[in-house]
Formats: sequence, C-alpha cells, structure tokens
Amino acid sequence: MFEIQNYGSFVAAVIVFQLIPGPGTLAILNATARNGVAAGLGAVVGTLLGDLIYMVAAIAGLAAVMNSHPAIFAGLQWFGAAYLGWIGLQLLCQPVAKATPGKEARRSGWVYCRQAFAVSLTNPKVMLFFVAFFPLFMRPDASSLTLGAMMLHVTLLSLCYQLALVLVGNALARKLSVLPSARKLATRLAGIALVGFGVKLALNNR
Repeated sequence: MFEIQNYGSFVAAVIVFQLIPGPGTLAILNATARNGVAAGLGAVVGTLLGDLIYMVAAIAGLAAVMNSHPAIFAGLQWFGAAYLGWIGLQLLCQPVAKATPGKEARRSGWVYCRQAFAVSLTNPKVMLFFVAFFPLFMRPDASSLTLGAMMLHVTLLSLCYQLALVLVGNALARKLSVLPSARKLATRLAGIALVGFGVKLALNNR
C-alpha cells in the first residue's frame, strides 16, 4: 500500500515506537499533569514540529541516496534492521528512570509547545532513527511520494497517540508519568517487539 513494503509491519513498528516512554512522551504527560489539557496539546504540537523537522531532513538525504547510490541505499536497509535490534536490546537492558513532576504556576499551552519543541530538537537521534527506519520499508526504485506517504503515516499515528495521552485526563497522566511498573512494562515490551522487527526485516531484505 502506498508503495510501502511490509505495510502492516511498518504501521505496527510506528505504533511500537510511540509506546516507548521517551523525552517527548514525558514532556506531554508532565505538561498535561501540571496544567491540564491545553498545556498537553501545546506539548503535542511542539513534539510533532520537532519530529517533522528531523523527518524532512532525513527524507531529503534519503531521496538523494536513492537516486544516486542504490548500493548505499541497500546498505542502509541492513543498517536499519541492525539499528532496530540494537534499540530493542537497549530498551530491554536499560533501567527505567522515575519521573518526578511537581506543582508549578499556571502557564499557557504556547509555553509548553516551545518546551516540547526544544526537547524534540535536542534529540538528534530522532533523525538517525528515521534515516535507518524508512529504507526498511521501501524499494530502491520507490518514488518520492512513498517517502511523503511514510512521513504522513508517522505524523498522523504520532498525533493520534499523543492526543490520547492528553485526553486520558490530568489525573491519569500524572499517575502514568510516575508509575515505574507501567513505564517498565511498556519499555520492555517495546524492546522485544523491536528486536523481532529487526530480525524479520533483515530476513526479508536478504
């Protein structure tokens, strides 16, 4: 579908990555817990804008590689499979830190938008992820529209998940942000899934 290879795996992998409690997720949960839905929505916008910038940069580089160096693109596919597995192993082994949100003065959603945007931009690993991730689901002769469709999928799925984080409510967001067992379970399950995706996609790309 949309010239995306392994479409079901692509969508599932994007969802799994959303479930990993990263800096953006914690920024959204903390904003919602501290100042309500408007603050959470502001953090969602900031996170999506930061990710969009990295996606555009990654896609621009991939488009150039696809057109000029097919062999390098094939190497990126193998690198992507290995990178997914490595991220999965990291999630399985790393300790899960506990967030400690506290009380703060009333602030507008715009303040949290800027904060989340800064958090997103200070994580350049996001661009590395997209460079490694997108080639796994593309053919070397895929059109630029495929890259656009993949970027749109990531943005829409991220938006849906992050809106759900906000709309579950202020009280629940606070509990989830400081509940080590829930964060640990989500992190470990995501790690197992990513290792599985890495193995599956490596076998498909042989």
